[in-house]
Amino acid sequence: MNLTAPNFFVDTHFHVFAAGQAIAGARYLPAYSARVEDWMAQAQPLGVTHGVLVQPSFLGADNTRLVHTLQAHPGVLRGVAVVEPSTGRDALNLLHAAGVRGIRLNLAGVSHALTDWSAADALWETMLALGWHLEVHTDKGSLPGVLAQLPPQLPVVVDHMAKPERAHMQDPTVAALVRHAQHKPTYIKLSGAYRLGGVDPVQLARLWLGELGVAALLWGSDWPCTNHEALAQYSTLFSSLEDWVGAAHREQVLSANARQLYWSA
Repeated sequence: MNLTAPNFFVDTHFHVFAAGQAIAGARYLPAYSARVEDWMAQAQPLGVTHGVLVQPSFLGADNTRLVHTLQAHPGVLRGVAVVEPSTGRDALNLLHAAGVRGIRLNLAGVSHALTDWSAADALWETMLALGWHLEVHTDKGSLPGVLAQLPPQLPVVVDHMAKPERAHMQDPTVAALVRHAQHKPTYIKLSGAYRLGGVDPVQLARLWLGELGVAALLWGSDWPCTNHEALAQYSTLFSSLEDWVGAAHREQVLSANARQLYWSA
């Protein structure tokens, strides 16, 4: 695979799942299936050649479908898994071999206290050795308290534009993330504009571009946009990136940044 090819464009955030399958107690039970073939049928005609499959919250730490999908499309897909704090080195190595390059903490709608992760030093050390990152998804305005609890050594990817209360450099979320990025590798996923609670995504994306620089930005479709399926028009989601960052930065966000984070390890 030629990682310098000009058409190596990456969707860094999409999901696959089967209708009616969720872990016990999940807040969401999908009434439909989202297949990787469906994602490809919409992404590839637009020039999106590669993808990062993110474990949805309602499947918990059962990464079976994610792993099978990655193994069926080696090189084309990478993954972000959900694991328990006690997950051992062998299990993480198997996930890495399948194409996983990070883990996700989806804290939306639940406690943002990371008490169970405070003793996960062995897991953090293995992730660091593997070249993985930590992806976090928080409730609106809740990111600053989470950043303060994260392990200091790992790169951090923040979901859905970080969900600040407002697109302003004095917003606590914006200020905290800018401070964090001064000392640690930090990325923002430009995705899920419909999850921003009224904050203007164009204004917010341009704020992140100005404050963090283009090298910190990734693009994700969030397909199939669970709970927002009416907005899951892939061509519209894809074209939003140019509206957000401009044509001059589009290729770096779609290609170089994603290759560096997901395909270099």
